[in-house]
Amino acid sequence: MPTLAWALIGSLTIALLALSGSITLVLPERLFNRAVVPLVALAAGSLLGGALFHLLPESVKLLGNHLGLYGLVAGGIATFFFLEQFLHWHHCHRARAAHRPLGYLILIADGLHNFSDGLAIGAAFTVDTELGLVTWLVLAAHEIPQELGDFGILVHAGWGHRRALVYNLASGSTVILGSLLAWALAGRADVAVLLPFAAGNFLYIALADLVPELTTGPAPHKRVILTGGFVVGLTLLALTATLAH
Repeated sequence: MPTLAWALIGSLTIALLALSGSITLVLPERLFNRAVVPLVALAAGSLLGGALFHLLPESVKLLGNHLGLYGLVAGGIATFFFLEQFLHWHHCHRARAAHRPLGYLILIADGLHNFSDGLAIGAAFTVDTELGLVTWLVLAAHEIPQELGDFGILVHAGWGHRRALVYNLASGSTVILGSLLAWALAGRADVAVLLPFAAGNFLYIALADLVPELTTGPAPHKRVILTGGFVVGLTLLALTATLAH
């Protein structure tokens, strides 16, 4: 099968994993409401794990361990800081549920992350079909817990279930664009600079937006569950990184 076909099939199936959040739609509303904040905890751990165990090591591998790489990480953090300030200002006239810009931030970050996943899939299949399949397997393994967590974040930020699902799918579709770009630019340009930038996005959202939600709001007896969700997300991403090597 042609390389382009492998890249398209691989990226399309990864994009469809954004629909894994629909699993929560079959849950009774009361049970789902109880699961939202633990999903946020899962997402916080997954985002940190994605940045620390996947994006940063891959960035060092491809770009080298130099100060400029960490400047790109800092740029990713600073960009989302400024973006969040703008969104807070832009939505200051809306109701409290709409006042939270976190939903938009997670979609932008997830879009960039999925775009970088697409770059990885397209580049891997361009090099070798077996390498492409291994890359796909690793990305799929960490995509499911992350997408479940992202869906929980959107609902927690005041989004309706259907709207959260549609926007999450749109954000996930950027993996296809990344895969096509990697295939088109194979051997012509280095698109790996997006990886440390995306790592900075992940770090900012996890530490500036999600972790405070988990440590300041919940009752003490609920924090054990939230800590468990955080650790599970972090551990899953660490395990997928271990399998990749």
